[in-house]
Amino acid sequence: MDLRVAAYAVVERRGKILLTHWRRGHMHGWTLPGGGLESGEDPRTAVVREVLEETGLEARVGKLLGVDSRVMVREEVPEGTDPELHTIRIVYRASVKDGPLRHEVGGSSDEARWVSIKEIRSLRTLSLVQTGLRMAGINNRRAPARQRQR
Repeated sequence: MDLRVAAYAVVERRGKILLTHWRRGHMHGWTLPGGGLESGEDPRTAVVREVLEETGLEARVGKLLGVDSRVMVREEVPEGTDPELHTIRIVYRASVKDGPLRHEVGGSSDEARWVSIKEIRSLRTLSLVQTGLRMAGINNRRAPARQRQR
């Protein structure tokens, strides 16, 4: 079974959450900015790097909110590859410097957006969004309409 360790940021500003749109083949959904750690990389360093890559914004990492561990079955894997993936997701509070959003080019995210907390429920989100909001104590009042595992 493959293992993926990743770090993510919950960035809230004026009633909005910073989200990125993740896409892999036909699978897609909105998620928190962040991603996989590089070999030997500190999770705090990884989340700053990933937020910059995915949104163009400089992040300042705050409190560790929690660690989420899950085993999931990937839908699309090369033949001979174990479809199970153990993912460990480290979630931080973070803030960002003001600036224009920049969409990632050539990565797994194709858009960055500030989304009102109330609007999140109407988006197709990955499970990490609700996990991160719960860890941060942010209530978006209702569960998202459509949610995918990642």
